Amino acid sequence: MSRTGGAARAARPDDAGIPHGAVEPVRPAASGPRLGLALGGGSARGWAHIGVIRALEEAGLAPSVVAGCSIGAVVGACYAAGRLDRLEAFARSLTRRRVVGLIDPRLPGAGLIAGNRLRRRLEADLGARRIEDLPVRFACVATEFGTGREIGLDDGPVIDAVRASYAIPGLFPPVPHGGRLLMDGTLVNPVPVALARGLGAEIVVCVNLNGDTGGPVIREVPAPRRGLLHAVRARLPGRPRAPAEAALPGVARVVLDAFNITQDRISRARLERDPPDVAVGPDVAAFGLFDFHRAAEGIALGHRAARAALPRIRAALEGAAARV
Repeated sequence: MSRTGGAARAARPDDAGIPHGAVEPVRPAASGPRLGLALGGGSARGWAHIGVIRALEEAGLAPSVVAGCSIGAVVGACYAAGRLDRLEAFARSLTRRRVVGLIDPRLPGAGLIAGNRLRRRLEADLGARRIEDLPVRFACVATEFGTGREIGLDDGPVIDAVRASYAIPGLFPPVPHGGRLLMDGTLVNPVPVALARGLGAEIVVCVNLNGDTGGPVIREVPAPRRGLLHAVRARLPGRPRAPAEAALPGVARVVLDAFNITQDRISRARLERDPPDVAVGPDVAAFGLFDFHRAAEGIALGHRAARAALPRIRAALEGAAARV
């Protein structure tokens, strides 16, 4: 099967009711330099990747190479498999309650979330596909547990590779893959530009979800409610008043925000060393890392950023073509 081409845009569904087995058509690759996408990590902000791809398709610039990390691996794999419409329909259907319903706590264990419900969701979209059989060239990045080595995954079961790429330490357990234990790729390469070039992309457009955010979004957490007995005791004569306690976030929020700070710093260093031809930075500063229920907003932000970058992308492609 050819490994070039891009998924053609099909009519967007209004819900997630796309029949199992339905595959979006694949558009043959256009002549000219091969366009590659490097889709970065960023948790819920990653829905912006869908909007970026939609804008490129609308402009006739369907990528033929995709490298992803974490949520970027999820979106990139679904695009490469011709299942982006299914993923978009699922994302747009999410509510706060549905997001909570996808979380299966795991205590004790190597992660707070077992991830089985998310795996079944991926299986519904990607089935038993293997990376080497996808119509669009795809790979994702993960981190080897114990050594910290960067691992590029460009063959084997798609689901296993994607799950390894988003296995955030502390939240998800490491994923066995090819005789290794693998963790989230953002620990080593949050925006895998070099990986996209290694797949054969001549022009690489990266989507960095952290570059313009100024750091993670940390929202105020309401102070914990005190019981009646606590209030009565605080007012007893002669009882010293305790100083007001700072409201503390939950463990999942602490892990994810700390991880996002690390990801931002690593992204800056890696992009200086492996600069893309064009960088797209959706304005996701006000988009919370857990805001998976805000897919419509995230997709729109990605679409807007990619549309603004189209002149630079076309110029880069024309420049590459002129050098041939």
